[in-house]
Amino acid sequence: ESEVRIRDAHFFQIASDGWETRNCEENLVNLIVNLPNGTSVYRRAVFIGGQVPSKYAEEVLWETITEISGNAVHQCVGIVADKFKNKALRNLETQNHWMINLSCQYQALNNLIKDLYRELPLFKNVAENCLKLANFVNNNTQVRNSFHKYQLREYGCAALLRVPTKEHEISNFEPIYALLEDIMSSARVLQLVLMDESCKTVSMEEPIAREFGEMIRDVGFWNDLEAVRSLVRLLKEMANDFETDRPLVGQCLPLWEGLRTRVKEWCGRYHIPESLVEKVIERRFRKNYHPAWAAAYILDPLYLMKDNSGKYLPPFKCLTPEQEKDVDKLITRLVSREEAHVVLMELMKWRTEGLDPVYAQAVQLKQRDPCTGKMKIANPHGSRLVWETYLPEFKSLCKVAVRLIFLHATARGFKCNTSFLKWFRAHGRSKLGMDRAHKMIFIAAHSKLERRDFTSDEEKDAEVFASANGEDDVLNEVFVDP
Repeated sequence: ESEVRIRDAHFFQIASDGWETRNCEENLVNLIVNLPNGTSVYRRAVFIGGQVPSKYAEEVLWETITEISGNAVHQCVGIVADKFKNKALRNLETQNHWMINLSCQYQALNNLIKDLYRELPLFKNVAENCLKLANFVNNNTQVRNSFHKYQLREYGCAALLRVPTKEHEISNFEPIYALLEDIMSSARVLQLVLMDESCKTVSMEEPIAREFGEMIRDVGFWNDLEAVRSLVRLLKEMANDFETDRPLVGQCLPLWEGLRTRVKEWCGRYHIPESLVEKVIERRFRKNYHPAWAAAYILDPLYLMKDNSGKYLPPFKCLTPEQEKDVDKLITRLVSREEAHVVLMELMKWRTEGLDPVYAQAVQLKQRDPCTGKMKIANPHGSRLVWETYLPEFKSLCKVAVRLIFLHATARGFKCNTSFLKWFRAHGRSKLGMDRAHKMIFIAAHSKLERRDFTSDEEKDAEVFASANGEDDVLNEVFVDP
């Protein structure tokens, strides 16, 4: 059935995630086929032993494309992946001019958090202060005992503050963020510790204890923690929305513009200078930007704007001059030399005439999602249908538009959890173990993609694995997260 779905599609996109690994650990790379009708088909899994060279990723991606399409490699419109934009993806796009290879925007937002940690003094200061405070609380016996006493009284349980290891402190913000959350949630307990007699005694004897007291009393310290937590939560929420909603390429420019607006508001709320934060965001934006972002934004009827005359026109006024040039260059690249002049003429007509208001309004119609409560497009395939059905005069531009606007901007959608990876590390070295692992992944992935389930439901996954391999109790305990 999967083969039939792919074969029936005129073109497809490859989505691949799992290349970005933590601490050189083994990981599962997923290769999924995105189809124009909005469905996705799981293709294969590749297990990697930590970091792999770009050339290897390039070969895996190209091998997947040729396995699917044979000699008709033009069917593959492009790739979206969570790594290798500047090497493997760029090489494949250069060698195959019809391809649009994108970096995953879920990964981009997570990388932006790392950028802010590396480059913003605020993040560095907060990290240093949190580590200093946590090490003092955890390592001083009297203070630790007092801390646990008040934890038990306030929360009913006691635990050390989660101090990350040295290598994580340098390269990874996640452990620092976990520590920050611990300290924020322990604010009242830390205030009580400060007033405890045992802590007062320590303060008289140790200079570092006095520094600890000054830090806890300092309103600026808590404001800085709240500022960092607020921004990271904002970015994590956006990343989670990306993972769930799976935005298309035409949404990238509006999403990044929305991010800039929200960060500007954050700067104002916490009295943070905008210039340095804007530089960090702009640098990450440029690392991820692809001309297809601008072209899809212009060609997707979803983003047409109503002018004073009542026409629905493409939003060229929202592009920079460089992005306007990108639109021309990309569109001419995606057609034959003979069609280049024609497609630019059609683009000019699209720019000045736009779309009939009736069709534009139909495409842009929104309705409330009963599950999330958010307003969503009523007909997700409306943009493609308008180009294929109602715009016959744009013959060359139509071919570009339908291949462009369906492209996904994230590679997420399916991942294995730690239980499965542990099982694979123990059993996956044998041919039998590898075959069984691939079978389980394939069935579980198709089950999730079939029901478009991108939430975590381990009970459903357990049922899938049980049916895939009922005779093996170990495998029945393996789950796959979305």
